[in-house]
Amino acid sequence: MTVASSSPPSRLRARDVGARTKPKVRARERDGGGHGDGLLAAVFIAPAMLGFLVFLAWPTLRGIWLSFTRFNLLTPAEWVGLDNYIRMVNDPIFWGSLGVTVEYVVINIGVQTVAALAIAVLLQRLTQSSLLRGIVLTPYLMSNVVAGLVWLWILDTQLGIGNEIISAIGVDRIPFLADETWAIPTIALINVWRHVGYTALLLFAGLQAIPNDMYEAAKVDGASEWRMFWRITMPLLRPVLAVVLIMTVIGSFQVFDTVAVTTAGGPANATNVLQYYIYGSAFGRFQFGYASAMSVALLVVLSAITVLQYRLTRAGQTDLG
Repeated sequence: MTVASSSPPSRLRARDVGARTKPKVRARERDGGGHGDGLLAAVFIAPAMLGFLVFLAWPTLRGIWLSFTRFNLLTPAEWVGLDNYIRMVNDPIFWGSLGVTVEYVVINIGVQTVAALAIAVLLQRLTQSSLLRGIVLTPYLMSNVVAGLVWLWILDTQLGIGNEIISAIGVDRIPFLADETWAIPTIALINVWRHVGYTALLLFAGLQAIPNDMYEAAKVDGASEWRMFWRITMPLLRPVLAVVLIMTVIGSFQVFDTVAVTTAGGPANATNVLQYYIYGSAFGRFQFGYASAMSVALLVVLSAITVLQYRLTRAGQTDLG
């Protein structure tokens, strides 16, 4: 007696073959989708990459090449080898400008970092007010040129409201931007006033990543706010603080606009920071080759400082487990 099968062998084999081929089809579909995603990503990246090549990579390479030439815009660039670098090494104004820049950076970064850290901790530990955060950020919304001009008027020796107040309390007027001793610290503090709010908000964002449970546990153990700051806040904030320091140091070495609108490098080169000296050499004396050599030197200095900061502060590591 023959029993009829409900699933003929031919149908079974067809289903088996189909089951085996479906993963391959899905794999091919995934591969095709991957190519599509890659093309889409390239389309979105293309504008930024074009901007990077045109406005950053090419000018950098062009500047490095010009540093080995004598070029004044009016005649073709003339290859001079290392002459510009030899001149730079023997240029007392260059070394003076570098010294002035370092003095500015030390004052600016020192005061700004301490003040920004204090503001960030106060915002995180004492209040969550969005209004206060907005007020802290307000000076950063003003351009450097406007901030420089405002403080130039405020600190004017004869007519400035700042010196009027100083005179009213019986103290001699201070030539903040006209004296060799006061000029660089004054410019540094003007830029601290403008940038401290933005720096504080960057640090505040880093503080938000620290679990609040750690502070609660420390309070239970009787730790004071000061002890919690040094034992919890500072170690866990270190990676963010390191990155912020790298960014602010690079920005401070590139100070230009505040100097240009307040002192123009004076008095007697007391505020002739490196960026202003480079600008004067290029667009004032049309020595583009020599200005490019100093720019390359500044690039090397900033690269070395960045690498050193990154390693010393262990910016790529975190203590948060």
